[in-house]
Amino acid sequence: MNRPPVPLPAEHIPAGTADWRTPDAQRWLAAAPARWARPLLAVPVLAAALIWDIAVSPVDACTSAAPCGTDWPGIGLMGLLALTLYWVVRQPRLGLVALGAVLVAFFLEGRPTAVFEEISAFVFLLAAAFTAAGLVHRLALAGRQRALALEAAGPVAQPLPAAARTFRRGRFSFVLAALLLAAAVFGGWQVQRVADAYEERAAGATRLSGEVVAVEQDDDGADILKVEADGRTHRFETDSPDDFPEGSRVDIVVDGDWAALVAEPYDAFDWEMLVLVGSVAGLAFFANGVDGRTRARRLRRGPLPVLRVLVREDHDDSRTWVFAADDTEGLRPILHFHSLHSFEEEEEEEEKEGGEEGEGSEAVIDFNKVTDILRGEDPPPPLREAVLYGVPCTGAELAFAARDDADEPDDPDDDGVSVQCSTTAVKSALPGRVKRGARPGGRESERRSVDEIAAGLTPTADPRVWKAQGFSRAVGLGLLVVQGGGIWAMLDDGLSWTWLWLAVGLPWLVTAVATALTWRITADRDGLWVTGAWRVRRVPWEAITAVRHADDGIRILRGKDSAVELSPTGWAWLERRLGGEPVAERAADELGALLLRPELRPLEEAPTGRQGMPVGPPLVALSALWGAAVLLLL
Repeated sequence: MNRPPVPLPAEHIPAGTADWRTPDAQRWLAAAPARWARPLLAVPVLAAALIWDIAVSPVDACTSAAPCGTDWPGIGLMGLLALTLYWVVRQPRLGLVALGAVLVAFFLEGRPTAVFEEISAFVFLLAAAFTAAGLVHRLALAGRQRALALEAAGPVAQPLPAAARTFRRGRFSFVLAALLLAAAVFGGWQVQRVADAYEERAAGATRLSGEVVAVEQDDDGADILKVEADGRTHRFETDSPDDFPEGSRVDIVVDGDWAALVAEPYDAFDWEMLVLVGSVAGLAFFANGVDGRTRARRLRRGPLPVLRVLVREDHDDSRTWVFAADDTEGLRPILHFHSLHSFEEEEEEEEKEGGEEGEGSEAVIDFNKVTDILRGEDPPPPLREAVLYGVPCTGAELAFAARDDADEPDDPDDDGVSVQCSTTAVKSALPGRVKRGARPGGRESERRSVDEIAAGLTPTADPRVWKAQGFSRAVGLGLLVVQGGGIWAMLDDGLSWTWLWLAVGLPWLVTAVATALTWRITADRDGLWVTGAWRVRRVPWEAITAVRHADDGIRILRGKDSAVELSPTGWAWLERRLGGEPVAERAADELGALLLRPELRPLEEAPTGRQGMPVGPPLVALSALWGAAVLLLL
């Protein structure tokens, strides 16, 4: 039975505050960006196009006239590309600016002429145009959502609660940005030291011309040039062996036992990577801090629209989900964000002064709650009435006032109402998504009632079948690639102790691959046919006590007997993120309904062809053939 929402005391609801009702909320949700514009699609497309274009673009050869030292413009461009991908996800406006800068660099390097000659350049421009269209679409619809929210709120505007006005954003981001940018500066200084050290020594060294007599690899796989000059043989590690074919002439500088290749004077790759990673991460955190602080200041600037809503914290990650005021069962979320409590400065001082009073009883309560959480027995957080301050739209900053929980506060002067401010930008919930609050067991939505599930099942005489589909098979194919690569890697060095890893890991991998690719459950008149990796098991209805979905697997409980398990059966987290319902989760729900509602069970027995076939044995044979092929090829 659903609990009623925790009420908000009337004195905390400003006069004239409008309810954000389901029709208005659905109009707001309908203005969310379309699926094609979401970063989940745009970023992989743009990243793949970038990688392809960079991989096939010609690279200037290292020569004595143009040595391959530190390529600061190249490092800057790589940093810009990384920030562009990040900002496309997190900050559309910055993403649009950064994408424009990338395109300017693309044109300045003369790549436009390659569009008509190289397919990779053409694909990159298409991917950039697609990403830019998605960013413009997201920004335009954020404005549309803002207008709809203002329309729902009406003319009433209220000042932000005093506690929220003391809330500060961006401090942590600025601290991290300062540390990371300092690391990048230090890395740049080290690069310059390496370059200066080379220049100083090369200035006093003897410059010679030598002949490349061999290009070979050392035990670590590094490419080595053997150069004969002035009757001596010198060895140089190189990153571009193709630039120095055997018989070619190269310039070197020699100072006693020290020698360097003029075309590749020094190696500061590690310090250059520190510069790249530190600057990219530092600028990303700095931009986040500036954006958060700017949006927080905008929130405190003047009176704000207010809306009555329902809120609930996510059971798993404490994310705040907002529901329409009349959605008292919390079925359809509107938006979500992370938030933190905000306190007035006087309240913070009082808490510090009286922090030890009543510490014992609070510790007992907290310990009990922690124990329940660890056992997975804590109930999902309740829906709470709240007043939302600000204009809700994608990327906005909000604050809200609500009771902390359903328990009455011990202090009669404290009504239990707190103010929370968003710490991440507002995101729209997926349209049509049903979310009732997470429950123990890692599942994001509460188990539907048997009646609700049964209502969606039509009685039938034919057996019912649940089987592996897209996500599960994708997991299986991914594990199959890992399995094949693992066999190759283990056998690459010939007979060695690493073969023990095959004996340990291969059985598990084969089982997981076979299950993910072809798991199947067939329900008929007398029970279930469960197809796993190695066999098809018969489980009578009378032996089943429950069916559960947890940890991306299905467990059929059989009382005192061991459970029948299928795992993995997909990737539930990603399926939910993409707006779908996990197939295995739905299978467990419907099997549970058939268990408790015998009248819904099929009337016929499943023929052999519909019972499934395990692919574990054929997969073992395939793995053996692959191993033999690897040994023959090596």
